[in-house]
Amino acid sequence: MQLVALGLNYQTAPLAIRERVVFQPERLAAALSELVSQPFIAEAAIVSTCNRTELYCATEDAQKAADWLASYHRLSLPEISPYLYTHPDAEAVRHVFRVASGLDSMVLGEPQILGQLKEAARQAESAGALGSTLHRLFQKSFSVAKDVRSNTAIGQSVVSMAAAAVRLSERIFGSMQETRVLFIGAGEMIALAAAHFAATAPQRMSVANRTFSRAADLAQRIGGDAIALSSAGERLDEFDIVISCTGSPLPIIGRGMVERALRARRQKPMVMVDLAVPRDIEPEVAKLSDVFLYTVDDLAQIVSQGKATREAAVQEAEQIINAGVSSFAQWVEGRDAVPVIRALRGHAEQLRQDELARALRALARGDKPEQVLEQLSRGLTNKLLHGPSQYLNHADGEEAAQIVRALFHLDASASPGNKEQQ
Repeated sequence: MQLVALGLNYQTAPLAIRERVVFQPERLAAALSELVSQPFIAEAAIVSTCNRTELYCATEDAQKAADWLASYHRLSLPEISPYLYTHPDAEAVRHVFRVASGLDSMVLGEPQILGQLKEAARQAESAGALGSTLHRLFQKSFSVAKDVRSNTAIGQSVVSMAAAAVRLSERIFGSMQETRVLFIGAGEMIALAAAHFAATAPQRMSVANRTFSRAADLAQRIGGDAIALSSAGERLDEFDIVISCTGSPLPIIGRGMVERALRARRQKPMVMVDLAVPRDIEPEVAKLSDVFLYTVDDLAQIVSQGKATREAAVQEAEQIINAGVSSFAQWVEGRDAVPVIRALRGHAEQLRQDELARALRALARGDKPEQVLEQLSRGLTNKLLHGPSQYLNHADGEEAAQIVRALFHLDASASPGNKEQQ
């Protein structure tokens, strides 16, 4: 089995492609069950966010995993293969560690992806798709990410998606204190955005969500009010800024809805930030002259502060990740050696039992105990050394000798023969 990280992200695929391969949260458990039911998959986890869709697999055939990804989303492989990347074994480990540490994110160092990885691991475990290899991989990635955040400046210089949304709004309106903000959704991304906007003290903040109680809970935390999602379209004209991030498979804000809002606002500008994948706001809205519509891809354009600090932190983080990759590789090698260790111990135990049985028969015949012990020790030593001796006799070159020296901790300069000559 090969460890593989396979998928696409904001660096390799445009938003129009990414939104076609999103795994909806309510269907993720079924998707995992289907994936691990494939004969070529032993373990699997799925990470699906606005910026990436990735499969982490223990698989016999990475190509078949890519085929499954395309087929699941009712796409042909040629439609997405130009955007796919496949990282095998150590490269996969490094990729996961970089993702967990925020080094592979659109906003360098952002912490949200770590929570998303933890949720992916939890989902995979609940679906019975997480085996020992991926379990160890995720736990190690969380540990590496913690070391990166504790020992580098990655976390100190981060510009989050939520902060980027505030920056974009400030470019249009200047002071935020006279603005009215509508948040559509009540998930983690919206909660982070709401916290950042709340820090700028806007005139009003409202939350609309399919589940009204969740909207009310978030609104209370930020000092805002909750409105029904069904009425958000009718009341769109009340807001200067709209931040949307829901799990809807189809847009919930259309061009016609925004056109009506603009007429009611007498063409006063609106900032709309669509953080959802698939998109919550129809792309055609961007064509309206008084609307500034930004998607998750657009947010990357404002991530420029603290560049030198972040680049230095990245070098430090890569060193931590390198150490983590080596540590994981040692663990994998140790697992590979377990069957050999068991076989070796079983072989030695059988030799011990054979020599012990021979010694007991000799004692029963009346042989002297000291002679029996001598024969027991010589017989056991000869049998244990038979394999290494045969190996040295038939092997070619110094490498075999070095292996045996290392195996038995031999020091040629301190052999019994050398000691006698001193």
